[in-house]
Amino acid sequence: MKLKGLMSAMALATLPLATSGAFAAAPEMTADERAQAKQIYFERCAGCHGVLRKGATGKNLEPHWTKTLDDGTKMEGGTLQLGTDRLERIIAYGTEGGMVNYDDILTKEEINLMARYIQLEPDVPPEFSLKDMKDSWKLIVPVDQRPKKQLNKVNLQNVFAVTLRDAGKLALIDGDTHKIWKVLDTGYAVHISRLSASGRYVYTVGRDGLTTIIDMWFEEPTTVASVRLGSDARSVDVSKFKGFEDKYLIGGTYWPPQYSIMDGETLEPIKIVSTRGQTVDGDYHPEPRVASIVASTIKPEWVVNVKETGQILLVDYSDIKNLKSTAIESAKFLHDGGWDASGRYFLVAANASNKVAAVDTKTGKLAALVDTAKIPHPGRGANFVHPQFGPVWSTGHLGDAVVSLISTPSEEAKYAKYKEHNWKVVQELKMPGAGNLFVKTHPKSKNFWADAPMNPEREIAESVYVFDMNDLNKEPKQLNVAKDSGLPETTAIRRAVQPEYNIAGDEVWISLWGGKTDQSAIVIYDDKTLKVKRVITDPAIVTPTGKFNVFNTMHDVY
Repeated sequence: MKLKGLMSAMALATLPLATSGAFAAAPEMTADERAQAKQIYFERCAGCHGVLRKGATGKNLEPHWTKTLDDGTKMEGGTLQLGTDRLERIIAYGTEGGMVNYDDILTKEEINLMARYIQLEPDVPPEFSLKDMKDSWKLIVPVDQRPKKQLNKVNLQNVFAVTLRDAGKLALIDGDTHKIWKVLDTGYAVHISRLSASGRYVYTVGRDGLTTIIDMWFEEPTTVASVRLGSDARSVDVSKFKGFEDKYLIGGTYWPPQYSIMDGETLEPIKIVSTRGQTVDGDYHPEPRVASIVASTIKPEWVVNVKETGQILLVDYSDIKNLKSTAIESAKFLHDGGWDASGRYFLVAANASNKVAAVDTKTGKLAALVDTAKIPHPGRGANFVHPQFGPVWSTGHLGDAVVSLISTPSEEAKYAKYKEHNWKVVQELKMPGAGNLFVKTHPKSKNFWADAPMNPEREIAESVYVFDMNDLNKEPKQLNVAKDSGLPETTAIRRAVQPEYNIAGDEVWISLWGGKTDQSAIVIYDDKTLKVKRVITDPAIVTPTGKFNVFNTMHDVY
């Protein structure tokens, strides 16, 4: 049924419709309907299509694309318009380009609501100033009132910070015992968790812009400070260079398009910097969102990736009052990325440009722009030594059924023979379909894991795929996580998302992301046998998505 619906939506895209006339009036909506649609758009759509709907990972959804013409035709200047009927089909059944189907997430009424809403002019949220940040700041436990030593016996380095997306909470799970240690309130749909240099503090940032610090030295983890960065956010990281460890925290927002710098232990706001400006093509963009941010250990710098402009900023925090920033031109539209094995190069997906940009943080220059398959989405990527091509970093794809392996440089003499392959896609691993979000491996493992949660087909979306790194030409082994969980089948797809290793590299944790009212789970596999070791199905585990092992996140082990 899914495939049939998907093909129907795709077939509509090829209809040769005539063009004439002006735009029809936008569909009518009541104030209550518009408010409901605005919330759904924020929760489900803005991340890919943008607050102003200008597109990035997702297509442009401004009214000049989405509305019909007043005579009922659907073309403007020879370009296909959408209209309510076709928009309903696309929203319901997804596309092969990486858009998930929403027929098991939204009701028919909500799908119709969204099809009408995106034909209206976009709602523009208010700006967010330094004063607004300071007004939102809460120092719950001052630094001098926090523990002087760890008061619990938990192995903090093997704790997993697990996003409970729709609940607006974070679960801290003991990786040694597989027991939930604490569930804490956070911002809605935490996008990432980052760790302090010591591994003591967990920093979270929610889609709603709320950032928190959780102190794991208390007997039970405790939120010690919070601040709001804006109305839509994705990324935070601490300062990591020697002498500046945890002194500052930086946070990037989708709206307003800017980044903010705070005190690393209290979250007291210090500075806001706008990212509005010209793209790499020379065009002004009003909504250049801050995507991923990482901290260098080579220099006192953060790598700040600005999605719409294609500019990679190296922000020098050694003198906050006289902040210096180097802008590196790459490609639109920058998204997630990770470090290569050496920690010198940061690789980031310019996903709508079908490229990966590599920054040399030692020289402060672009090292390469690598052409890839459609819509790369690496998460942090994955590093390993390829038997034929040496060190590689890898990314999956939302829009293509492959995983791309990119050769990366190394200063180690034993890898000098692979230099000719550097910054090339040396192999594409075949996946059963598009829709990958995360890939993962571990230095102590011979397995390479990839998910496909954004694929519209149930069996693909509910499974993960494990490649044997001793023979990457073999088909991957499919593990149906939904079936392995032992949970009863539901109408909604339970999407298997983000493999994450434990500190030892012998377990892989998979989130089984179900609907709000369905029981979700975390399924833990033995990395050697690929057998299920444990299924965590506590009622508190609501819509789990990202998981961040403390040690692996601190040390960029992926």
